[in-house]
Amino acid sequence: MGRSFFHLHLVSDSTGETLITVARAATAQYEGVSAIEHVYPLVRSPQQLDRVIAEIEAAPGIVLYTLVESELSERLEESCRETGSPCLAVLSPVHSLFKAYLGADSTARPGAQHMLNADYFKRIDAMNFTLMHDDGQLPDDIEEADVLLFGVSRTSKTPTAIYLANRGLKTANIPLVPGIPLPPHVESAKKPLMIGLIASPERIVQIRENRILSLHAPEKTDYTDRAAVAEEIAYSKRLFSRNRWPMIDVTRRSIEETAAAIIDHYRAHKMKFIAT
Repeated sequence: MGRSFFHLHLVSDSTGETLITVARAATAQYEGVSAIEHVYPLVRSPQQLDRVIAEIEAAPGIVLYTLVESELSERLEESCRETGSPCLAVLSPVHSLFKAYLGADSTARPGAQHMLNADYFKRIDAMNFTLMHDDGQLPDDIEEADVLLFGVSRTSKTPTAIYLANRGLKTANIPLVPGIPLPPHVESAKKPLMIGLIASPERIVQIRENRILSLHAPEKTDYTDRAAVAEEIAYSKRLFSRNRWPMIDVTRRSIEETAAAIIDHYRAHKMKFIAT
């Protein structure tokens, strides 16, 4: 049985990130069904909305939106009724709950979550630090890091570090290679949370083989030999156990799931560090 497709229109007066996340989380629950996404960010004027409505009319489907201006949202909903496209204000139930609990009305501010506040600049600072400390670079200022990721090649260190940086955590990642010692002072660092990333040898071999194919490099090396890879993993596990660093198996985890587990560890580590 082949996959079925439907048009999914995501209309936002901001970046559209909230809608994309919600829509993909919902779509993932339906096997054999895929969404053809139409994303319309920064829709803040009647003229911009006109173009959106024209595209919805050309390809009717589900419409999700986050528009704080009532005139725009009412016009979009009216158009959707006319074309038979189901339409939902994604944040409306959340705002209703907040209003009932807080006893106050919200202020209509498109893109308020992306204001250039202290948290925003903290994320930018974390991203700069993380990019400068990718793959073992510049280890001398490692005490400035919030998180240190360790793992053999192809254990998703870099994408996980970047994801954590986007959450405001300064993250450095250190590659593990048997026979090559860690940079000085890394194991004795006190402030950063140390996390070991591991994966099954089969998974790592598969990723490395794909990497080699993309680079047109020689295929038969220890880099993709299962026994050699298994020894790399065993070496990394011994290192993590010796230092009592938490280990996370990324074999079947998404980057988001790995990051969530790390953030959970980080909260406990931060409280412990502050207490000492």
